[in-house]
Amino acid sequence: MIYENVEIIDAGAEGMAVGKINDKVVFVPFVVPGDVIDVQITRKKKKFLEGKAVHFHHYSPKRVEPHCSHFGLCGGCRWQGMKYEEQLYYKQKQVYESLTRIGRLENPVISPILPSPKTRYYRNKLDYTFSNHRWLTDEDRNVEPGTANTNALGFHVPQFFDKVVDILECFHMKDPSNAIRTEARKYAMEHHLTFYDVRTWQGFLRNLIIRNTEAGGLMVILVVRSMEDHLVPMLEHLSGLFPEITSFFYVINPKQNDTIYDLEFHLFKGEPYITERMPAFKPGGKEVEFRIGPASFFQTNSFQAINLYKITAELAMFKGDELVYDLYTGTGTIANFVAPYVKKVVGIESVAAAIADAEINSAINKIPNTIFFTGEAEKILTPEFIAGQGKPQIIITDPPRNGMHERVVRTIMDVGPEKIVYVSCNPATQARDIALLTEQYLLETCQPVDMFPHTQHVENIALLIRRD
Repeated sequence: MIYENVEIIDAGAEGMAVGKINDKVVFVPFVVPGDVIDVQITRKKKKFLEGKAVHFHHYSPKRVEPHCSHFGLCGGCRWQGMKYEEQLYYKQKQVYESLTRIGRLENPVISPILPSPKTRYYRNKLDYTFSNHRWLTDEDRNVEPGTANTNALGFHVPQFFDKVVDILECFHMKDPSNAIRTEARKYAMEHHLTFYDVRTWQGFLRNLIIRNTEAGGLMVILVVRSMEDHLVPMLEHLSGLFPEITSFFYVINPKQNDTIYDLEFHLFKGEPYITERMPAFKPGGKEVEFRIGPASFFQTNSFQAINLYKITAELAMFKGDELVYDLYTGTGTIANFVAPYVKKVVGIESVAAAIADAEINSAINKIPNTIFFTGEAEKILTPEFIAGQGKPQIIITDPPRNGMHERVVRTIMDVGPEKIVYVSCNPATQARDIALLTEQYLLETCQPVDMFPHTQHVENIALLIRRD
């Protein structure tokens, strides 16, 4: 069914834009508020519709020409057709609406969103998929059946677990990222290596992961299904052609899922890590160095990560004598960043490998006042633990997208720190948690930060002060 002359009125969740048809919301990808389109309905739900634009009657003044040839198919940059200043507007709006609708806060104080220093080539990690189910274009479908090349190395098509867009150029990561991906595909095709089939769980090549740092590190991880004679020649070829690679790993993944962090990372060549550096938070402080292993978490936008951590520290307003708890510390980036300016930092993280990285990063930076614990925050934060480590004056929390466990929120209120600095990649779950915390805390201010240009994602840092 096609509905004509539908005006797009807002930018919504998951990068979708929003229109209305007979008082029912319709979500449409790859369009911009202000567009007037004909919509073909692709999915009907009780409370909403989903559709795609099949004809444009009017183009929004908020539009800009997408710079990537894969726009409209690859789901990685759904807002690329929108002017960057408009993207920032809708991200700021997302934070405000989350706090007012979900957090039930009236007139929250929100600073203007901090734009990303770069809107292209800003990522330090990309994960490509090898697949023998390439998404076929209209041109491919016109060739003789069975003759089209169906191998791809790229990103999954949204809502298709088995379809991959063959990426020719990606504007997320600086060179030689594109050249490495292109050469890996070329080598595999020329040597008739099999690309993975997610339907049958067969095929040699599975994933190609590329990581880099502004300090000059370049890590490549090749994931294959099994150890075969083809592996070493391919690794030798890529490492010989790209001497810039400073850390080269391979992983054998025979499982029927793509998770590799429970598997062994085999170092083929180079160092077992790459290094990133962050400037001191305050004049007179020292630069902090972070070692990033193949399984390490690090903020994906290195340029903006510096600002994210600086703002976190600035909002905390350290005096120098505080005990700080850093919940969901990951590899200890925030803990090690703020440790020189406080008495002690206690970091808590559920992933043991991340804690190992955090301890290494403390050691190489000669930071003596951090201590890290492995386990889920809701289980570790017991009265006995707090009695042993001390009651914190400040809690910094940076949970995953699903936010904090309610038990953690309740424990924080029982502990009663003077300040909470809540860093979140999901304003909706952050607002849900803040709604509980406002029983005892006042939301002082928020600072949205754009970590991912051309996407709907926004980071938000909230400062909460204990009520007297």
